[in-house]
Amino acid sequence: MNLHEYQGKEMLATYGVVVQRGKLARTVEEAVMAYQQLQAETNTAYCVVKAQIHAGGRGKGGGVKLAKNMDDLKQHAGNILGMMLKTPQTPGGMEGDGKLVRKVLIAEDCYADYDKCKEYYVSILMDREKKRNVIIYSTEGGMNIEEVAEKTPHLIHKEYIDPLVGLRDFQKRNIAFNLGLSGNVYKEFLKFIGNLYKAFIGSDAALFEINPCLKTADDRIIAVDAKVTLDENGLFRHPELEAMRDTDEEDATEVEAKSYGLNYVNLDGNVGCMVNGAGLAMATMDIIKLSGGSPANFLDVGGTADAARVEQAFRLILRDHEVKAILINIFGGIVRCDRVAQGIVDAYKNMGNIKVPIIVRLQGTNADIAKKLIDESGLEFHSAIQLQEAADLVKKMLS
Repeated sequence: MNLHEYQGKEMLATYGVVVQRGKLARTVEEAVMAYQQLQAETNTAYCVVKAQIHAGGRGKGGGVKLAKNMDDLKQHAGNILGMMLKTPQTPGGMEGDGKLVRKVLIAEDCYADYDKCKEYYVSILMDREKKRNVIIYSTEGGMNIEEVAEKTPHLIHKEYIDPLVGLRDFQKRNIAFNLGLSGNVYKEFLKFIGNLYKAFIGSDAALFEINPCLKTADDRIIAVDAKVTLDENGLFRHPELEAMRDTDEEDATEVEAKSYGLNYVNLDGNVGCMVNGAGLAMATMDIIKLSGGSPANFLDVGGTADAARVEQAFRLILRDHEVKAILINIFGGIVRCDRVAQGIVDAYKNMGNIKVPIIVRLQGTNADIAKKLIDESGLEFHSAIQLQEAADLVKKMLS
């Protein structure tokens, strides 16, 4: 689950991470009030207007603007609110449709005495191959960190952390030394990185990206931006964080699927998948690829694939007009195959005319009864027993 920048900063601040101050606004009028309050707190007329969407590279698309006075503030807030912001990370990139900006963050300008400021890059995530958390950092922070990683990879450093031990003091010092810090700012950074790692562990996060992490002219370390992705499997421990979910920023079909208890991820292929179990879903997507197709979605109906749930799954898949065939691959362990088969038949009848071919493979408890139900339904199903047989049918339907 992704958080907006303002939400990520609010969460980080609770762990003692120093963040850029700011106030949220949904209208130009609210932006004016936020600017006035921030001006009183910071004693400066300068502020930054930052679009709040779930995508990076906002500055490149015109979603981050410096306001030097009230007139600037009104102009920038008015232009950004309601715009379809295109960034390299929005769907379709800079050539796509962009994302609608519904709110902006009015943030303090931290770059007073600019020549004495320095931007760094800091992120924390899990390295699954090494089974370690890793802090990735660089002296070259800012908007073009991807270019830095591509053209000058020696400037990207990594510090691996044993999750059972945690971030050690010598590792904090190593990071600070590699960033070239000394004196008071060195001490500030040690506190910053320590608190940042505590926040990563404490919030069950999957990713923190602080870019830029700023050294100010007066030797403070501040998170000027905050990209935070939380592990949804840990949200049951954090109801206050789950309440931050912004469904306007998520795929509408995926949000609807979640309300039905379905695990759905939209992809860009031509074969719809309906499976129970994440592992079987991944194997099914692989076999579709090997058969010459491409999965249009990841859809796990779970262990209670009754008629209502199967019907909702059908409806979600068929909304994608690129789908040319549907492969249903169910293993009946907890749930009986005949029950799933009856659910598929009932759902098909309820929906009426389905124009794409449907391949059904049911294995496990009562699979023989299930196959008979499918074959004798009188409906346009193509049944399979072996996974390869199902793949061959997919290939045939696409040819």
